Amino acid sequence: MSPGGDLPWFRRGLRDGIPICMGYFAVSFALGITARGIGMNALQAGLMSMGMVASAGEFAAIVLIQSSAGVIEMITTCIVVNLRYFLMSCSLSQKLSPDLPFYHRFLLPYCITDEIFGLSSAVEGYLNPFYTYGMTIVSVAGWTTGTVLGVLMGNIMPDWAVNALSVSLYGMFLAIIIPPSKKDRFIAGLVLISMASSGLFSLLPVLRDISGGFKVIILTLLIAGAAAFIHPVEEAKAAS
Repeated sequence: MSPGGDLPWFRRGLRDGIPICMGYFAVSFALGITARGIGMNALQAGLMSMGMVASAGEFAAIVLIQSSAGVIEMITTCIVVNLRYFLMSCSLSQKLSPDLPFYHRFLLPYCITDEIFGLSSAVEGYLNPFYTYGMTIVSVAGWTTGTVLGVLMGNIMPDWAVNALSVSLYGMFLAIIIPPSKKDRFIAGLVLISMASSGLFSLLPVLRDISGGFKVIILTLLIAGAAAFIHPVEEAKAAS
């Protein structure tokens, strides 16, 4: 367990989760408008967002619901779209202390989103799960509230306003990757390689036809695997 006790880490998580909450609110507002368009009410959309905090997965589910797809098809599609979270869970488990109670390993996977994973991974030493819990409470609240308000308010907000609010997500990603990149040139190089590789996957004829979820998985395995082989981090140093 990380030093300093659980409560300070939980409070830090609540604080660090506020920018994520604001970005999620903007995106989920658009999600709520889309859910309203296929006939979902605020309760249905809110429960969906509370149970699956994943924009790509939820938009995919809405499309499938609209097309009257079967339950098995919806479950399979959402699993495929959200497969990257499986890799993130495996990665984050390596930052947990061996002495951590086992039930935390069941609770933490629910908390994992791209942004929460990024901040949790950036913590020095072992991860205190209450830091992630704090971020999750604030973030899920923003995600669910935005979805519900999107359903209730319909199309009151113009599209340009909703799209403008969504830019805050890109700002969060920059805030996550810039500080460690400034400290470590190797990480900065990995960031640049990841960006270039993602661009190639979007442009090259065969690679651009791969779904977004599988693109993330392939790039993560290739780049993270190569980085771990070339520049391994000693366990004692990582846990210090």
